[in-house]
Amino acid sequence: MTGVQLRAGLANADLIAVLVAVTDNEPRVMTLRAGEALPSGPFESQHRSLQSGLRDWIESQTSHPVGYLEQLYTFADRDREAPSEAGAARRISIGYLGLVREQVTPGTGQPQWHGWYEYFPWEDHRDRRPAVLDSIADRLDSWAGADSLRRERVDFLFGQNGLPWNEDLALQRYELMYEAGLAESPSRPATEGFGRPMTGDHRRILATGIARLRAKIKYHPVVFELMPDSFTLLHLQRTVEALSGLRLHKPNFRRQIDQQELVEETGEMSSGTGGRPAKLYRYRPTVLQAQALAGPRLPVSRH
Repeated sequence: MTGVQLRAGLANADLIAVLVAVTDNEPRVMTLRAGEALPSGPFESQHRSLQSGLRDWIESQTSHPVGYLEQLYTFADRDREAPSEAGAARRISIGYLGLVREQVTPGTGQPQWHGWYEYFPWEDHRDRRPAVLDSIADRLDSWAGADSLRRERVDFLFGQNGLPWNEDLALQRYELMYEAGLAESPSRPATEGFGRPMTGDHRRILATGIARLRAKIKYHPVVFELMPDSFTLLHLQRTVEALSGLRLHKPNFRRQIDQQELVEETGEMSSGTGGRPAKLYRYRPTVLQAQALAGPRLPVSRH
């Protein structure tokens, strides 16, 4: 399960993936080592590209085709590993964001799925303002001290002192916590209670994937990769809410879905137990055909 070692000048390179699924209205990410690491996969010489190599590896591990896959970023900071681990060569990780359907992979040492809010509990605002934000704000307030620029950054990123919460700033929030010493690094542990830590800079890479996907669902209909072939509008709304960490205004959400002609009725009704049967929908064929292109905006309308 270790990443392949590619020679890139004097650096070692591997491929690392943020693989996201939404299960029971919770965003989940594939992990290794009991949730401590993101999966990395080999790039074999017979693959024509890094992406095709990673896609093959993902499909072999999940037994499910990867729908959406895009490159995130190349992570190459010098402090990614402890000095005793880094050696003379710098390690480079080429990160990818992939959308899949969660499936259990049996066997010891196989990938496991974990909710991404285990790692970032302050990012889930669906039901209430997370209590952990008060503790984070207190620590950041002490860190900022009399530095006005630091205080402005804290207020802006964490929605303090009357400023709104912006769900798209997940990565910037994590990086500020890292700067303030509240997140783990190769030389220090994470602050207890501020999210589940990961090895190296894997939590930063996960934050990068979360921020990218939250922004992406607003202008590209990638969320259908996480949906079954047919679904209710409530299921679609709950999936978007899970990813954004926000509760959406139901009438506005459905009105915008209708206006943008993203979905069409299947002519069938849901058969789930509990509550009244609801109409089933599917993405329009034109939307599916345009999945690789910039598509319509998927609404994220707050209360």
